[in-house]
Amino acid sequence: MIIATLLLAGCATPPPVDSRDAFMSTLQGMCGQRFEGGLAYAIDPDSEFRGKKISTEVVCAPGSVRLPVMVGQDRSRTWVFTRPAAGLELRHDHRHPDGSAHAVTMYGGMAKPGGTARAQAFLADAATAVMVPGAQTNVWTVSFSEDGKELRYRLERDARPRAEFVMRRISG
Repeated sequence: MIIATLLLAGCATPPPVDSRDAFMSTLQGMCGQRFEGGLAYAIDPDSEFRGKKISTEVVCAPGSVRLPVMVGQDRSRTWVFTRPAAGLELRHDHRHPDGSAHAVTMYGGMAKPGGTARAQAFLADAATAVMVPGAQTNVWTVSFSEDGKELRYRLERDARPRAEFVMRRISG
């Protein structure tokens, strides 16, 4: 009886992996990889991103994964992913050229349920809604292709796409 119980326990299905942990693991598996591309879509035809090269590198540190984003020569933006007890978080860290914080910085929110190891959608939190007027319905989706060669960043507001960047892996 004991042997049968142990054998059955060994065959038990392991608990499912939390998709937020799996996404962080995907990001951490890409440490050092660089991506380059551009604006694929923008609701604003005069977007400051239009026609500029957009690039990033996956930078891993204990407790976070950062993607410093360069738009043309502008290095003011960094996407910061963390895994606090409350879930998976995305923050947009904006800095002036001297490194000081921009007035609009660290906005973002937590991942909504239903993400995967390769794609997560982040809902704007209350602090973001106060900091960025009109952003209370923002959803930022960050995804990687199955082969890890493509990174997409999409912003929706009021359930409509506003902007999307597509970058291809160039090293790592």
